[in-house]
Amino acid sequence: MVRKEDIYIPCFQTMRTLHVYLPVGYENNKQKYPVFYMYDGHNLFHDEDATFGKSWGMETYFDTHEIPVIVVGIECNHEGNQRLEEFSPYDFDDRYVGHIHGRGKALMEWVVSDLKPWIDLRYRTKTGRRYTAIGGSSMGGLMALYTILHHNDIFSKAACLSCFLYGVMADIRQELKDHLHADTHVYLSWGSEEVRSKMQLAKLSAANLEIIRQLLAQNVEVFPNLVVKGKHNEASWEKELPVFINFLFP
Repeated sequence: MVRKEDIYIPCFQTMRTLHVYLPVGYENNKQKYPVFYMYDGHNLFHDEDATFGKSWGMETYFDTHEIPVIVVGIECNHEGNQRLEEFSPYDFDDRYVGHIHGRGKALMEWVVSDLKPWIDLRYRTKTGRRYTAIGGSSMGGLMALYTILHHNDIFSKAACLSCFLYGVMADIRQELKDHLHADTHVYLSWGSEEVRSKMQLAKLSAANLEIIRQLLAQNVEVFPNLVVKGKHNEASWEKELPVFINFLFP
Protein backbone atom coordinates (compact mmCIF):
# COMPACT_ATOMS: atom_id res chain seq x y z
CA MET A 1 0.00 0.00 0.00
CA VAL A 2 1.29 3.44 -0.95
CA ARG A 3 0.03 6.58 0.75
CA LYS A 4 0.59 10.11 -0.53
CA GLU A 5 1.30 12.70 2.14
CA ASP A 6 1.86 16.43 1.67
CA ILE A 7 4.52 18.00 3.86
CA TYR A 8 6.03 21.49 4.11
CA ILE A 9 9.74 22.04 3.46
CA PRO A 10 10.66 25.29 5.27
CA CYS A 11 14.05 25.74 3.58
CA PHE A 12 12.34 25.80 0.16
CA GLN A 13 9.12 27.42 1.42
CA THR A 14 6.99 24.90 -0.43
CA MET A 15 4.76 21.88 0.02
CA ARG A 16 6.02 18.56 -1.29
CA THR A 17 4.46 15.14 -1.81
CA LEU A 18 5.76 12.06 -0.05
CA HIS A 19 5.08 8.58 -1.45
CA VAL A 20 5.03 6.24 1.55
CA TYR A 21 5.00 2.47 1.07
CA LEU A 22 3.63 0.40 3.96
CA PRO A 23 4.46 -3.33 4.00
CA VAL A 24 1.94 -6.13 3.58
CA GLY A 25 0.09 -6.60 6.87
CA TYR A 26 1.06 -3.22 8.30
CA GLU A 27 -2.53 -2.32 9.20
CA ASN A 28 -3.18 -5.67 10.88
CA ASN A 29 -0.28 -5.87 13.33
CA LYS A 30 1.72 -3.80 15.81
CA GLN A 31 5.11 -4.57 14.33
CA LYS A 32 7.77 -1.86 13.88
CA TYR A 33 9.68 -1.63 10.61
CA PRO A 34 13.01 -0.37 9.23
CA VAL A 35 12.71 2.72 7.02
CA PHE A 36 14.21 3.33 3.58
CA TYR A 37 14.21 7.03 2.63
CA MET A 38 14.53 7.61 -1.10
CA TYR A 39 14.88 10.63 -3.37
CA ASP A 40 12.67 10.93 -6.51
CA GLY A 41 9.79 9.24 -4.70
CA HIS A 42 7.36 9.77 -7.58
CA ASN A 43 9.37 7.35 -9.74
CA LEU A 44 9.37 4.45 -7.29
CA PHE A 45 5.93 2.86 -7.24
CA HIS A 46 3.42 3.68 -9.99
CA ASP A 47 3.93 4.36 -13.69
CA GLU A 48 1.26 7.07 -13.69
CA ASP A 49 3.30 9.13 -11.19
CA ALA A 50 6.69 8.62 -12.84
CA THR A 51 8.33 11.44 -14.79
CA PHE A 52 8.77 9.38 -17.96
CA GLY A 53 5.82 7.02 -17.49
CA LYS A 54 7.86 4.12 -16.07
CA SER A 55 8.39 3.50 -12.36
CA TRP A 56 10.69 1.12 -10.47
CA GLY A 57 7.68 -1.07 -9.62
CA MET A 58 8.74 -1.14 -5.99
CA GLU A 59 5.25 -1.66 -4.58
CA THR A 60 4.73 -4.79 -6.67
CA TYR A 61 8.20 -6.11 -5.84
CA PHE A 62 7.92 -5.42 -2.10
CA ASP A 63 4.39 -6.86 -1.91
CA THR A 64 5.32 -9.98 -3.88
CA HIS A 65 8.37 -10.70 -1.75
CA GLU A 66 6.79 -9.36 1.47
CA ILE A 67 9.73 -7.06 2.20
CA PRO A 68 9.17 -5.78 5.79
CA VAL A 69 10.40 -2.23 5.17
CA ILE A 70 8.65 1.16 5.07
CA VAL A 71 9.76 3.23 2.06
CA VAL A 72 9.51 7.03 2.20
CA GLY A 73 9.85 8.51 -1.30
CA ILE A 74 10.53 12.25 -1.46
CA GLU A 75 9.16 13.84 -4.62
CA CYS A 76 11.39 16.33 -6.41
CA ASN A 77 10.59 19.83 -7.62
CA HIS A 78 9.56 19.40 -11.27
CA GLU A 79 9.94 23.05 -12.31
CA GLY A 80 12.83 23.93 -14.62
CA ASN A 81 16.22 23.09 -13.11
CA GLN A 82 14.87 22.94 -9.55
CA ARG A 83 15.38 19.18 -9.25
CA LEU A 84 19.03 19.59 -10.20
CA GLU A 85 19.50 22.34 -7.63
CA GLU A 86 17.65 20.59 -4.81
CA PHE A 87 19.30 17.23 -5.50
CA SER A 88 22.85 18.54 -5.77
CA PRO A 89 24.87 19.40 -2.66
CA TYR A 90 27.42 21.21 -4.84
CA ASP A 91 27.51 24.01 -7.38
CA PHE A 92 28.50 22.86 -10.85
CA ASP A 93 28.32 23.90 -14.49
CA ASP A 94 26.66 21.81 -17.17
CA ARG A 95 26.98 22.50 -20.88
CA TYR A 96 23.29 21.75 -21.45
CA VAL A 97 21.58 23.49 -18.51
CA GLY A 98 24.20 26.04 -17.44
CA HIS A 99 25.18 26.86 -13.85
CA ILE A 100 23.51 24.87 -11.08
CA HIS A 101 23.47 26.30 -7.56
CA GLY A 102 23.33 23.22 -5.36
CA ARG A 103 20.89 23.32 -2.45
CA GLY A 104 21.10 19.64 -1.58
CA LYS A 105 22.67 20.27 1.83
CA ALA A 106 19.52 22.12 2.94
CA LEU A 107 17.32 19.28 1.68
CA MET A 108 19.45 16.70 3.47
CA GLU A 109 19.27 18.61 6.75
CA TRP A 110 15.49 18.79 6.39
CA VAL A 111 15.34 15.02 5.88
CA VAL A 112 17.33 14.47 9.08
CA SER A 113 15.90 17.22 11.29
CA ASP A 114 12.25 17.35 10.17
CA LEU A 115 11.22 14.46 7.95
CA LYS A 116 12.66 11.53 9.91
CA PRO A 117 11.15 12.64 13.26
CA TRP A 118 7.82 13.27 11.49
CA ILE A 119 7.83 9.77 9.98
CA ASP A 120 8.87 8.18 13.28
CA LEU A 121 5.92 9.83 15.03
CA ARG A 122 3.40 9.03 12.31
CA TYR A 123 4.33 5.43 11.54
CA ARG A 124 5.55 2.38 13.46
CA THR A 125 9.25 2.57 12.73
CA LYS A 126 12.46 1.16 14.09
CA THR A 127 14.18 4.47 14.73
CA GLY A 128 17.79 3.40 15.24
CA ARG A 129 20.64 3.90 12.82
CA ARG A 130 20.85 0.16 12.15
CA TYR A 131 17.35 0.22 10.66
CA THR A 132 17.57 3.43 8.63
CA ALA A 133 18.62 3.61 4.96
CA ILE A 134 18.86 6.27 2.25
CA GLY A 135 18.75 5.79 -1.51
CA GLY A 136 18.29 7.27 -4.95
CA SER A 137 19.39 7.25 -8.58
CA SER A 138 21.25 9.74 -10.76
CA MET A 139 21.10 13.07 -8.86
CA GLY A 140 19.25 11.16 -6.15
CA GLY A 141 22.14 8.68 -6.05
CA LEU A 142 24.55 11.55 -5.50
CA MET A 143 22.29 12.83 -2.71
CA ALA A 144 22.15 9.38 -1.10
CA LEU A 145 25.95 9.17 -1.10
CA TYR A 146 26.26 12.71 0.26
CA THR A 147 23.67 12.00 2.95
CA ILE A 148 25.33 8.89 4.33
CA LEU A 149 28.70 10.64 4.34
CA HIS A 150 27.35 13.56 6.35
CA HIS A 151 24.86 11.75 8.56
CA ASN A 152 26.33 8.32 9.06
CA ASP A 153 25.12 8.69 12.64
CA ILE A 154 21.53 8.48 11.30
CA PHE A 155 21.88 6.21 8.25
CA SER A 156 23.74 2.89 8.23
CA LYS A 157 22.83 1.92 4.66
CA ALA A 158 22.77 3.62 1.26
CA ALA A 159 21.71 2.61 -2.25
CA CYS A 160 23.48 4.87 -4.75
CA LEU A 161 22.40 3.93 -8.26
CA SER A 162 23.95 5.62 -11.31
CA CYS A 163 25.25 8.55 -9.25
CA PHE A 164 25.65 11.85 -11.03
CA LEU A 165 29.42 12.46 -10.72
CA TYR A 166 30.38 14.78 -13.56
CA GLY A 167 31.93 18.00 -12.34
CA VAL A 168 31.60 17.12 -8.65
CA MET A 169 34.30 14.50 -8.06
CA ALA A 170 36.67 17.02 -6.48
CA ASP A 171 34.00 17.80 -3.88
CA ILE A 172 33.25 14.12 -3.29
CA ARG A 173 36.95 13.38 -2.68
CA GLN A 174 36.92 15.85 0.18
CA GLU A 175 33.75 14.32 1.62
CA LEU A 176 35.19 10.81 1.56
CA LYS A 177 38.00 11.81 3.92
CA ASP A 178 35.51 11.93 6.80
CA HIS A 179 35.26 8.97 9.16
CA LEU A 180 32.49 6.42 8.59
CA HIS A 181 31.34 3.64 10.88
CA ALA A 182 32.64 0.21 9.91
CA ASP A 183 29.11 -1.22 10.03
CA THR A 184 28.02 0.95 7.10
CA HIS A 185 26.69 -0.69 3.93
CA VAL A 186 26.85 1.12 0.56
CA TYR A 187 25.52 -0.22 -2.73
CA LEU A 188 27.08 1.65 -5.68
CA SER A 189 26.12 0.87 -9.27
CA TRP A 190 26.59 2.21 -12.77
CA GLY A 191 25.48 0.87 -16.15
CA SER A 192 27.63 -0.01 -19.13
CA GLU A 193 25.18 1.69 -21.51
CA GLU A 194 24.71 4.93 -19.57
CA VAL A 195 27.39 6.57 -21.71
CA ARG A 196 28.07 6.73 -25.43
CA SER A 197 31.63 5.45 -25.76
CA LYS A 198 34.14 3.07 -24.21
CA MET A 199 36.23 6.06 -23.15
CA GLN A 200 33.30 7.59 -21.27
CA LEU A 201 32.57 4.24 -19.63
CA ALA A 202 36.21 3.98 -18.56
CA LYS A 203 36.02 7.43 -16.94
CA LEU A 204 32.70 6.66 -15.26
CA SER A 205 34.05 3.37 -13.95
CA ALA A 206 37.23 5.03 -12.70
CA ALA A 207 35.22 7.60 -10.75
CA ASN A 208 33.04 4.94 -9.13
CA LEU A 209 36.05 2.75 -8.35
CA GLU A 210 37.78 5.69 -6.69
CA ILE A 211 34.77 6.14 -4.40
CA ILE A 212 34.68 2.41 -3.70
CA ARG A 213 38.37 2.29 -2.76
CA GLN A 214 38.00 5.19 -0.34
CA LEU A 215 34.96 3.58 1.28
CA LEU A 216 36.76 0.24 1.61
CA ALA A 217 39.71 2.03 3.22
CA GLN A 218 37.30 3.00 6.01
CA ASN A 219 36.15 -0.63 6.38
CA VAL A 220 32.73 0.13 4.89
CA GLU A 221 30.88 -2.87 3.45
CA VAL A 222 30.55 -1.99 -0.27
CA PHE A 223 28.61 -3.73 -3.03
CA PRO A 224 29.99 -2.40 -6.35
CA ASN A 225 27.87 -3.28 -9.35
CA LEU A 226 28.78 -2.50 -12.94
CA VAL A 227 25.48 -3.43 -14.58
CA VAL A 228 26.09 -5.00 -18.00
CA LYS A 229 23.79 -3.30 -20.52
CA GLY A 230 22.48 -1.12 -17.68
CA LYS A 231 20.95 2.16 -18.83
CA HIS A 232 20.18 5.46 -17.11
CA ASN A 233 16.47 4.91 -16.62
CA GLU A 234 13.83 3.49 -14.29
CA ALA A 235 13.41 0.24 -16.22
CA SER A 236 17.08 -0.54 -15.68
CA TRP A 237 17.08 0.48 -12.01
CA GLU A 238 14.03 -1.71 -11.40
CA LYS A 239 16.10 -4.75 -12.37
CA GLU A 240 18.58 -3.90 -9.59
CA LEU A 241 15.93 -4.12 -6.85
CA PRO A 242 16.64 -7.75 -5.86
CA VAL A 243 20.37 -7.02 -5.67
CA PHE A 244 20.47 -3.94 -3.48
CA ILE A 245 17.44 -4.82 -1.35
CA ASN A 246 18.98 -8.18 -0.43
CA PHE A 247 22.27 -6.43 0.34
CA LEU A 248 20.80 -3.67 2.51
CA PHE A 249 17.96 -5.66 4.10
CA PRO A 250 19.07 -9.30 4.10
